[in-house]
Amino acid sequence: MKPYQNPRRAERASSYLTVLWSCLIVSFLVFSYLAIVGIQNAASMRSQAWNRCIAVSEAGIEEALAHLQKNGLTNNNLASDGWWILDGHYYKRRKIDDGVYEVAITPNTTSPTILSRGYVKQVQNFWDNDSDEVIADLFYWGTWNPQYLGRTVRVETRRDGMFMKGMVAKHWIDLNGNNIVTDSFDSADPRYSTNGLYYAPWSKDNGDVATTSGLTNGVNLDIGNANIHGRLATGPRGTISIGPNGSVGSHAWVNGGNKGLQPGYFTDDMNVSFAPVGAPFSTGYFTPSAGTVGGTNYDLVLGTGSYLSSTVGLSSEQKVLVNGHAVWWCKGNFSLSGKAAVIIAPGASLKLYVGQTTGSGVSADLSGNGVVNATGYSTNFIYYGLPSNTSLKFAGNAAFVGAVYAPNAAFNLGGGGNNTYDFVGASVTGTVTMNGHFNFHYDEALGRFGPSRGFIIASWNEI
Repeated sequence: MKPYQNPRRAERASSYLTVLWSCLIVSFLVFSYLAIVGIQNAASMRSQAWNRCIAVSEAGIEEALAHLQKNGLTNNNLASDGWWILDGHYYKRRKIDDGVYEVAITPNTTSPTILSRGYVKQVQNFWDNDSDEVIADLFYWGTWNPQYLGRTVRVETRRDGMFMKGMVAKHWIDLNGNNIVTDSFDSADPRYSTNGLYYAPWSKDNGDVATTSGLTNGVNLDIGNANIHGRLATGPRGTISIGPNGSVGSHAWVNGGNKGLQPGYFTDDMNVSFAPVGAPFSTGYFTPSAGTVGGTNYDLVLGTGSYLSSTVGLSSEQKVLVNGHAVWWCKGNFSLSGKAAVIIAPGASLKLYVGQTTGSGVSADLSGNGVVNATGYSTNFIYYGLPSNTSLKFAGNAAFVGAVYAPNAAFNLGGGGNNTYDFVGASVTGTVTMNGHFNFHYDEALGRFGPSRGFIIASWNEI
């Protein structure tokens, strides 16, 4: 007897197998898709963490720069504000959001180095924010924690010198005098000076003239017929004017009889901030008084220390001797006339502050025999104009050797032309008007060894 088979039962079994295999295939595809999504998500999160490492490192760099500005090497106070010395470096570790940075400053008087390492967790557990423990979890048993990614940035800095160019103004510069010449030398380099003094045959062509002014309807920088052995710079979209006999460029260009602007010797990207001058001291000062030094009577004698005057008006043949390292603050007007002079003895230095931190209308006139810097080095005489110092005049019979930082002052230079040694140093003022016959020699040593605004980044490299 032949058994009976129900064909519908076989069909139902076949349908079950088809559904089962379809479910398995769909499950496999879903699992594969989820696995791919998971891998992509992990890769994405790792990439984001990798990128955040640089942001964290940069936060360390910013703190290190701020620390250098506030407690720089001149203050000798880098081991402060939570920084400590570690193997000759100044070190700090700080948590920031979900990461942490370790930053170290290698001290150097002119170019400190900053090394910053930023660490961020590879995978973030948004439901379990353990950022408070990130510093403790960074290392365990002396071994690097693989949960964290790390990237290191090395930054070389340099001093941001207050006098990086020869003649700088916030607003406009007018050099419409006669036979005006600018060039440069280096009092700290025997190749470009003789015993630290300017020597024309060894001069350089970095006598730059610059203004940060721009975007005006007038001329920001009027060279007239001057011979500028250097470059010109203005603020964005600033304008310049050069007379028919004016020449701006390299030694070869100017001395070769070329007129006008040498290609490549003008830019309009000058962007510099001019910090106001603060009060040099509040206590611990003396009142200048007369004295006799070496058998010579002087109306005022300033040794090493801080001195305060309300106003100063020297005339006739009155003399001031500076025979130490003096800081002299005149809160009111300061003037020299006749044959009056301030004499800075060899080996001495003077920082002269004029004006106050508020107000305006304070003037200074360095005429007469002016400031006689017997040291020969421009770094030994620095003139600082406080915010109220709005006028500064130089029309002396003697050469000026020093530097001027008076960002609110209208600087007027007249006379000159008696020799090739009229103004040696650098100036930063509100405006500049130069009349007469002037030779302006920028001392490049001021940029390296003169007053500094702090430190800026010279190079940035990931290592």
